[in-house]
Amino acid sequence: MKLSEVLVERSVIMPIQEMDKWAAIEVLTDRLVETDQVTKAHRDDVHAALVARERSMSTGMENGIAIPHTSVELVTETAIALGVAPAGIEFESIDGRPAHLIVLLVNPAHRTKAHIRTLAEIARLLSSAELRARLVAASSAAEVLETIRAAEVAAA
Repeated sequence: MKLSEVLVERSVIMPIQEMDKWAAIEVLTDRLVETDQVTKAHRDDVHAALVARERSMSTGMENGIAIPHTSVELVTETAIALGVAPAGIEFESIDGRPAHLIVLLVNPAHRTKAHIRTLAEIARLLSSAELRARLVAASSAAEVLETIRAAEVAAA
């Protein structure tokens, strides 16, 4: 599944700043509710699942990327929000550097293969240093999506 197939403009928060990873996860979870990807009734349970996953092992990767994620029975479709943090957020990343792109991902529990493929696609797409720099430098959510779509087309 391509990132551009599930990420919508309203799900992009930029800039997301002056917070720790726990606050970033909370803000991005709220964005899932605001964009009707997660119901208000399920918000706290989804957030708790994301926090539990993050406490078990940091989802801070390398090169300024963090992908907090979980699979739950409470959603029927993939839910995704993106935070762009030009100043960076400490995410206990593998390389010890702050995260500038935080992709929050919630998948239905019964779609394990799709969850793994989506995580792999996001990691593959964001492996480009040029793309990461362009996303962090973007001036709007529309520009972020445009940049992602162009990168996906170029990679196809």
